[in-house]
Amino acid sequence: MAPSTTLFLARVPFIKLLLPFAGGILLSWQASLSVIACITGLFLSGVLVLLFRCVRGYRRLRLQWLQAILVTLLLLCLGMFVAATKDVRRHRDWFPHRYMPGSYFRATLLEQPVEKSRSYKAEADITCLVSSDSLLPVRGRVLIYFRKDTGISRLRAGDPLFFAKEPQQIRNSGNPGAFDYRRYALFNGITHQLYLAPGDFVRGQADRDFNMGRWLYETRSSILGILKKYINGPRELGLAEALLIGYRDDMDKELLQSYSDTGVVHVIAVSGMHLGLVYWLLNLFLEPLRKRKKTRWLHGLIILSVLWMFSLLAGGAASIIRAAVMFTCIQLGKMLNRNASVYNTLAASAFLLLCYNPYWLWDAGFQLSYAAVLSIVIFYKPLYRLITVNNKLLDGVWQLCAVSMAAQVLTTPIAVYQFHQFPVCFLITNLLVVPVSSLVLIGELLLVLLAPCSPLAALAGRALSSMIWWMNGIVENLGRYPFALWKGLLLNIPQVILLYIFISGMAVVWMQKRKAGLWAAAISLSGILIFRTLSFYDAGRQAKMIVYNIPGAGAVDLIRGRDHLLIADPVATADPLVRRNVFLPSLTLHRLQECGKTGNLRDCDRSFVFCGKQIMLVDQPVERINHGGTAAIMILSGNPRLYISQLINRVRPRQIVIDGSVPAWKARYWQRDCDSLRIPCHNVAEKGAFVMNL
Repeated sequence: MAPSTTLFLARVPFIKLLLPFAGGILLSWQASLSVIACITGLFLSGVLVLLFRCVRGYRRLRLQWLQAILVTLLLLCLGMFVAATKDVRRHRDWFPHRYMPGSYFRATLLEQPVEKSRSYKAEADITCLVSSDSLLPVRGRVLIYFRKDTGISRLRAGDPLFFAKEPQQIRNSGNPGAFDYRRYALFNGITHQLYLAPGDFVRGQADRDFNMGRWLYETRSSILGILKKYINGPRELGLAEALLIGYRDDMDKELLQSYSDTGVVHVIAVSGMHLGLVYWLLNLFLEPLRKRKKTRWLHGLIILSVLWMFSLLAGGAASIIRAAVMFTCIQLGKMLNRNASVYNTLAASAFLLLCYNPYWLWDAGFQLSYAAVLSIVIFYKPLYRLITVNNKLLDGVWQLCAVSMAAQVLTTPIAVYQFHQFPVCFLITNLLVVPVSSLVLIGELLLVLLAPCSPLAALAGRALSSMIWWMNGIVENLGRYPFALWKGLLLNIPQVILLYIFISGMAVVWMQKRKAGLWAAAISLSGILIFRTLSFYDAGRQAKMIVYNIPGAGAVDLIRGRDHLLIADPVATADPLVRRNVFLPSLTLHRLQECGKTGNLRDCDRSFVFCGKQIMLVDQPVERINHGGTAAIMILSGNPRLYISQLINRVRPRQIVIDGSVPAWKARYWQRDCDSLRIPCHNVAEKGAFVMNL
């Protein structure tokens, strides 16, 4: 190992701790070991490390490599143990493990139900199971959907609910390339969901004792009430709520997509930029305390208290907590007159956050926030020094451009892997939006402070509404340009790793003038091109049929090579959310032409041949079916009156698929008939999208 590398690792010991610890978290997810097994491994590895400490003298010096292996093993087991304890499914008191038919659930609402298009939605903790003669403590978190009723709006966070309806496991849609919502919910501690009508539950008496979580929620609700009172316009209000405390339930979905498409979604994801502004304001106002030796400790204490309170009020997202931990390390270093390496501070904060929640390792915001900070630390100064600007105003503009470009270097591979797109105009939007969003955030903090004085608060609210309206207009107009967004990008894990090797190699060539970096960059670039060539080759040979899982609608995709024919209900093709969340991910995954042919599911031929397979669509009674003989695949759609036993007398299918337009009760009835007749049946609402390679 080169001396410079050894010296660097000596200054950043937390990197040596973080890597095996993160590896243990990944291993725990893949292996699904029990908590007992993880404790056993942690205990044995700890014993081996302690035994090695008994070795003395020259022999211990010669066996330093063995000590490194044992410590790495200890950290691996520690990561596995932390991840296993965080997984609620591995605990004996998880409520599905102890549920008995006939028991009642006691759940505590974690938030006030939020109104959706068809229902109200709220998270709740399952705290115990109630039977006729016992009260059994359990744990688990569920999503509760309430049928719309005037009484639901009176429910509050902390209210206990009693109900007998058994929650159902959260399922994925199964659509190709779609977001893994089940894993996302699990990483947030949510495993089940249920739907409750007003008569399905009883509201209990809320506990009036002080609860920190409830107090934070009520304070957050008060801040939202202030914003709703003084910010004019629903779109402006939604963005103001997201910008200040990360509350996105009121934000317009199309506007949110525009911010994502133009590369400035970070301004509404409460993160280090927001906390940095709060930190700067606090330092500005508390400067007299810092100058006096006797009150210097109070300066740091107030700053840390306010930063953490703001972070918790903002919802405690990974990005804001990461920033709070970093600023805490920086502030403590100042209080102790120690300046630690920024790399070690980053690694230490990541290690602490993963100890708290190991599943943040999969969180895109967590990954992007660390990549952005690391990228700015490495590349900002070299980029800024490329151009010397004497004018102060232009120099400030160039600094902002350099920061934006530096942040993109290491975040681009992750962003492309996670979201399959790249905002081409990110530099322009960051240059225009970031300063305005900073002013808006400062204005919102001022508005909250001025809330007791209504005339001044109303004036501040009007000014903020105008600034947010102008900022939204910039983002939406830039997002409409045809080349503002490069979509359909697809990277796999090996390509992401090779891309980072390429970036590292080019950085070594640029900043250290070493030819070895050029060789690494060239080899990794060749590997990327080989992977992409193979991917396009496979895409050109593919042939498959997909029946998508879309609630209340049917859609069939016939794919041959990179061309496809999408046959769908008009209600599905006209819905922008369906196009974005169902069709677009599949197009990207299969590398299909975005402008493929489409057709109406109800107007297409009821029987056709694709890739040598007879495919039949049934959405009418048996008496109207003209086709006879056999069919490789039969798709049941809509709500026709038919019986499976009558249907197979007319047509003998090898495989039956029930699409999302079939009512749930009828789909279950048909599924039962197919099982009794031993006909393979796939209900997309229960099993996810149906995909068949032809």
